[in-house]
Amino acid sequence: MLSFYFTTVGFYCCSMLTVFAVYLYLYGRVYLALSGLEKELLNNPAIYDTKALQAALASQSMVQMGFLMALPMIMVIGTENGFHNALFDFVVMQLQLAPVFFTFQLGTKAHYYCKTLLHGGAKYMGTGRGFVVVHAKFVENYRMYSYSHFFKAFELMILLLAYHMFGNPYMGAVTHFLVTFSIWFMVGSWLFAPFIFNPSGFEWHSIMDDWKDWKKWIYDYDFGELAIRPENSWVSWWEEEQEQIKHSGKLSRFIEIVSALRFFVFPYGLVYQLTPFENNHSVWVCVCSWLPSLVVILTMIVEKLLKIIPVPVPKSWRNADPDRTNSQVCFRIAKVAMFLTIMAIFIYILFFRLLTLNDIYVCTLAFISNGWGMLLTFTVMP
Repeated sequence: MLSFYFTTVGFYCCSMLTVFAVYLYLYGRVYLALSGLEKELLNNPAIYDTKALQAALASQSMVQMGFLMALPMIMVIGTENGFHNALFDFVVMQLQLAPVFFTFQLGTKAHYYCKTLLHGGAKYMGTGRGFVVVHAKFVENYRMYSYSHFFKAFELMILLLAYHMFGNPYMGAVTHFLVTFSIWFMVGSWLFAPFIFNPSGFEWHSIMDDWKDWKKWIYDYDFGELAIRPENSWVSWWEEEQEQIKHSGKLSRFIEIVSALRFFVFPYGLVYQLTPFENNHSVWVCVCSWLPSLVVILTMIVEKLLKIIPVPVPKSWRNADPDRTNSQVCFRIAKVAMFLTIMAIFIYILFFRLLTLNDIYVCTLAFISNGWGMLLTFTVMP
């Protein structure tokens, strides 16, 4: 077993299963909180006052804190160099943020191993290490770690925020901290490790240079001479990320679509937590919750049509700006009209107190989840 773990794919398989366990655990807790089942379980004396369950949860929390996981390392170093040196090395590793680095490394191995199992295309990923330690730009960090770390960290963070809103009121602060601490630590490591270990990552001059490069990388999408490489355009980077999916089989695409369904189940539970629908559990509430997403899709279609279909405009507008085409004028008018409409609806909702600020926050989480789920689904479809 040890030879399988250290000399073949056992370590990568363990990393993937560890991340899967975090996802299953957090999604399970969130679904229990949204459904109200967790509250009923905690308020039931037959379950809440179980001493054996409390002891099991206490030991689990200690493992999540990481102390027992570090015990084998301390024992190995202690038998080789003495336990005094082992404790000293352990403290030094904590000061050097070794847990942050290895948690980030866990996400890297889990992502690429799972992606290779589904779609194939294993290849060597260059580390980019040179003879001199140099500052890595934000664009480079985003290209390298967005799919493997940043997107997943934001997903876990949204789940944790939802669990904090709907699971914390009937749970003690200490219990809530022990349940979510390790996942918050993983989210922080996946989001900030590339910047913490980046030389000159927080210098103001480097931040401003990274911001200029980021804007150039975002707005250079015309596929000119400099927009061919992924380092110069986000469009090229996006196509390079989807290249592996284009050559995958039907089973791999089906698994990706099934895994993307979690982004639609999560908003289904959030909708029934809104103030107007607390006592209404009809399925039509969930159906109506898709209306904002459909409006956004129709808006994008209309914008696309306005860019390519010539629309007649008054002659006085064309004389004011001869270089502006009819489609550009109508496109900007449509954008202004949509912005004013959205603002009017938002003010109307707040003025008549149809939704509270907390409800708008919940709607934002549901809208982000729906949008990302549709994007992943459309990307995988042939």
